[in-house]
Amino acid sequence: MDKSTTSGGPTLVATSLASTDAAAPESSPLRLSSTGQSSAHDVCNQDLVFWQAVSSSIPAPQPDSSRVADEEAPSLSKVSIAAAAREIICAVGEDPAREGLAETPNRYAEALQFFTQGYSKNIHEVSNDAIFSIDSRELVIVRDIDIFSMCEHHMMHIGYVPNGRVLGLSKLPRIAEVYARRLQIQERLTKQVGEAINEVLSPLGVAVVLECTHMCMVMRGVQKTGTVTLTQSMTGLLKDDLNEQNKFYTLLSHGQRG
Repeated sequence: MDKSTTSGGPTLVATSLASTDAAAPESSPLRLSSTGQSSAHDVCNQDLVFWQAVSSSIPAPQPDSSRVADEEAPSLSKVSIAAAAREIICAVGEDPAREGLAETPNRYAEALQFFTQGYSKNIHEVSNDAIFSIDSRELVIVRDIDIFSMCEHHMMHIGYVPNGRVLGLSKLPRIAEVYARRLQIQERLTKQVGEAINEVLSPLGVAVVLECTHMCMVMRGVQKTGTVTLTQSMTGLLKDDLNEQNKFYTLLSHGQRG
């Protein structure tokens, strides 16, 4: 059986070991073991050939003017991510074809695509015209937004001072998700969310506070549970006006989760 993929480039074909009746030539990586089944080494060699072919066919990312981001979206397709995952399994000495691991590369690819889906979204589509005129300059806060990013768990708090317009409240968490679903560091994520709100609303000021528990500090490395990292990004009145800043932090402190 052949498996092929087309992603804007050439069609790639790799011959499956399971469909080979006779042993391949000595120089071929697609050889069968003496039992007629592919060995882990053979499978890994086959995957290496396939992965190299996939990698060489991936086109360079093209600029997308509608995406508000500092980096381009990764061009890896599901099939190439899965092929890379199989290579990792081989590299640690496992057999990617054995029961229990056969579907792992595909599941990994699906999970990685889900966790990085923010690259394919932009804030204007997410805000979906949910912007309303208002005759008020009172602070608007959406607090305790649960978001998950690669390697981190976050609690985000967003506040802004309207400049004649407000955004539908559910859109603030959605904007946060656009940037959280990427390969991120906390400092950049905080800044990007603030910049996005500025672009969509042009408010008088924006404040974004991010509380993070980094699993790389909890599960490995220093292995310190309960450690929280705080970052903030402030613009306009919420950066320059201490009264507005104090109002923001006072409102955040009321009824915080224990």
